[in-house]
Formats: sequence, structure tokens, C-alpha cells
Amino acid sequence: MPELAFSRRAALRGLGAAGLLAAFTGCGVPAAYVPENRRQGPDLSDRDQAIAFSNWPLYIDTDEEDEQSRPTLDAFTEKTGIEVRYTEEINDNDEFFGKVSPALMNHQATGHDLVVISDWMAARFVHLGWAQKMDRTAQANVARHLDPQLRSPAFDEGRLHTVPWQSGITGIAYNRKALGREIKSVKDLWEPDLAGKVTLFSGLDESFALLMQGDGVDVTRWTEADFHRMCDRVENMVKKKHIRRFTGNDYTSDLSKGDVLACQAYSGDVIQLRADNPDIEFVVPEEGAELWAESLLIPNLARHKANAEALIDYYYDPAVAARLAAAVNYVCPVPAAREVLAASSDKETAELAANPLIFPDGEMRKRLVVARDISSAERQSFAKRWNAIVGL
Repeated sequence: MPELAFSRRAALRGLGAAGLLAAFTGCGVPAAYVPENRRQGPDLSDRDQAIAFSNWPLYIDTDEEDEQSRPTLDAFTEKTGIEVRYTEEINDNDEFFGKVSPALMNHQATGHDLVVISDWMAARFVHLGWAQKMDRTAQANVARHLDPQLRSPAFDEGRLHTVPWQSGITGIAYNRKALGREIKSVKDLWEPDLAGKVTLFSGLDESFALLMQGDGVDVTRWTEADFHRMCDRVENMVKKKHIRRFTGNDYTSDLSKGDVLACQAYSGDVIQLRADNPDIEFVVPEEGAELWAESLLIPNLARHKANAEALIDYYYDPAVAARLAAAVNYVCPVPAAREVLAASSDKETAELAANPLIFPDGEMRKRLVVARDISSAERQSFAKRWNAIVGL
């Protein structure tokens, strides 16, 4: 399982890329926008059997005896002859954006054929025209097996430019034994017995949807007024010292040690926390929770586009998706992988098929939604207010 010291969702950030993105924008139109017909360069896939694939650390299956060996990638190379140059160089969405944006702004290749970034950052790439449209005729597995709830986010309708690598849920984790009661609602976080024992995520993109849902907001179509109402509530709770602090992924340490009793949390992390402490529970609140994804995309002028599309489709084979899900324990974007895991002769592996935090059941899915992203026009002012509350 991935170590809890790192999470792909919880890196701290300031205005960083938001300010940079704002600088690209004039009259509502990104100055660096690249039209569809200028995104694809010469594709060397036929004569150069290679892919440059960049991902986050600890986000793929590894061999128990050799952590440098990645069985699913090795099997892909054996099957296709395509060598994968795999790097774990994405440690923060904004940092990666800053690294590749100069080349993309100037219509130059980045050296990356395939990358994994959070969907709120993928939205920036799509809106700027920095992600290539994929050839779905070459991706039968994606067309057949992609989770219906993830098929058409607002920023990329029809998933033409992105494909989920893994998904997850932002909900609430709490220590049921220490608290002495259940948490069922976001509103339960504000009860007096949790004063000074609650943490929220510091990142705006990680925090806002769940908190708005607690106010009864439909986060698929939230408004500026909804955002400021949510901020007013959080600001009031900060002044009352009800919120202990705002965190990155270090919330896992606070919860494990008992310094906090309830917090915003990611489903994948809690699966791992429960292995050490079964008193820790994860809740999809009655008001709902955010279903998010981190997605694969092919940057402009990638030199091995067809090879990258083949690798993406390979990971949507249910058998391959099952191996990946068993390793990383996030929500699998390939529901058909559940049957593969259920049929495993290994009891621990087979039990993963029944875990609703990897394969949400029908009742849970009714409360999961994909939030609309923060637009470039909104981001700078919203981030400024949120960061002032958080103290960034």
C-alpha cells in the first residue's frame, strides 16, 4: 500500500499557478490558448517504441521483493514491445504546471507523452488547449469500462482529452471510539464537543466541495454566493478556535495520534489508517461527498501519442485495473475490475471487491457527485479569500 506520508491530493499551495494562469488571460480568453489543430506534432510511435510517462510517487503497483519493478508496466512492455520510461516526478500540481507551462505557452514539446494530474489541474490544461484529444477508436477498453459517473466532467465533456487514472472520495474521517458518537453529516463537525478537535484541508480545490455540500449546495452548479457563504461559516469557526488547523496530508498523523477527532479526509488514506486502527471510520455525509479523479492526459506535441493511447487503454482492461486497485486502494475507475478481484484465490485481495471505498455501492453512489471546477475568472479572487482564512 502507498505510504501515508504522501498524498496526491493534499500538497499545500498558495496563489502560485492561479496567479500565473491569470497572467495568461485577457478579456476572458487565455492568451496561451492552443487550438485543436495545433496540438499534435509528428507522432513517432511506429518507429520509436517508447513512452515517457510521469506520475506521482507511490501511485502504481510494485513487486514486493523489488520496489523498482512495476509488474503492470512490465507486462505492457512484454505484450506490446513498447518501453515505458516511467518517472515519479509529479509531487504537486502547481509545481508541475509551473515546470511545463513555459514550453506549452510557446508551442514547444514538454518531453512528456503521458502525465497524471488532479482533475482540477487537468481542467486548466483543457481550458488552455494544452491537452490533445484522444483517439477513442483505439481505446475500446476505455469506451466500454470507464465508470459512468466519471465519463463527462464539466471541464471535459465526454472525456475527450482526459481519462481517470484513479478516483477517490473527499469525506469525513473520525475516531468513533474516542468521540463516543457517530458522525453522519458535515454539520456534525461544528458540534461543541469537537471544538479544537477538527481539521480541514488547506487547499481550496480539496476543501470547498464538501463544505458547500454541508450547506445543502448542489456542487455541480455552485455559485459565487455559495462560495462566500461557505467561507463565512469557516471563518467564523476559525475565530471561535473550533478548527484546530488546516492541513495537507499530515491530517493522517493528527487523527492517528488522537490530536483531532474528526477531519476532512480522502477515502484511500482511511483504508490504510483502518488497517492500524479499526476505530477510525470514513463517512460519506448525508448531504453528499465529492467524487474526484486524477487523470491521464497527453500534452501538446507529445512524440508518442499512439503509444500513450495504447497504454491508457491497457489500464482499462479489468484484469489490469484490478491489479492496480489492489495496490493503491483508491476508487477504481473500472467497475468491472470488482469481479476480477472477487474471484481471487487470495482472501485479502478478494475482500477488496466488497470495500465500498474502492468500489462504491449503489447507495453510496447516490451521494457522490463530481463538483464543477473553479473557473480561471473565479480562481484568483476565490483563492485570495480562502488563503486569508487558512493563513497561507
